[in-house]
Amino acid sequence: MKKRIQSFFLILSIFVAWQIIDGLFFKDTNLIPTPAEILQSFYVLVLKGDIFIHIFQSVFRIIVGFCLATVVGVFMAMLLGYYNSLGRLVKPLIEMLRPIPPIAWIPIAILIFGLGNYSAFFIVFLGAVFPIFTNTYFGVRSLPEIYKNVANTFELDRKKYILKVLFPFSLPYIFAGLRIGMGMAWMSVIASELIGAQSGLGYFIQFSRLLLQTDKIIVGMIIIGLIGYLLIKVIDIAEYVFVPWLRKKVC
Repeated sequence: MKKRIQSFFLILSIFVAWQIIDGLFFKDTNLIPTPAEILQSFYVLVLKGDIFIHIFQSVFRIIVGFCLATVVGVFMAMLLGYYNSLGRLVKPLIEMLRPIPPIAWIPIAILIFGLGNYSAFFIVFLGAVFPIFTNTYFGVRSLPEIYKNVANTFELDRKKYILKVLFPFSLPYIFAGLRIGMGMAWMSVIASELIGAQSGLGYFIQFSRLLLQTDKIIVGMIIIGLIGYLLIKVIDIAEYVFVPWLRKKVC
């Protein structure tokens, strides 16, 4: 709680300093809005309610794309980590695709899926799937040999071995990948909306830029930061629930 209060006052101090510096040195220019102007713009946007449509669209796109990436990333990592020969065959291909930034796929996504949700789902999926896969695969491959020996001693079949030994051991690595993947996915969906969508926070920022409404651009950026923070907190809470043996304070 003390750290939360300290963080709040730090952010408040930054905005107060911003307001003072703007009033002293930049009062004759309109390039960068003051915190007061940003707050007023935020109030107007909330009052009109249009901003909530863009928030809903962005969150919807990231939920769908991120869930798909989680299922595919975890499944592929468990599969390739369990079957070594298959892993050695497929992993070089994944390692070649992994360094390609999701934003580079946007033109191809638009060509295949057109403007709208499906291209955004695809870009979000690409942004999240590789971090999730990489961390999960590392977790699967990090299983100590003694765990395998104990499983063999108790003659666990393949299904029980995966569900009772391999998957629980990999959970901390999976959640590490989910955190990184969520950050990448959130940045990816905003980037895709800047170019290939007609709604969402990225589109809102791009439209505001065309109208030279800098205050709305900064409001959109602040909302993006807040939602990104909340999405990571959701993953922290899920880890708190599903990984009790590594339980730590979420807040």
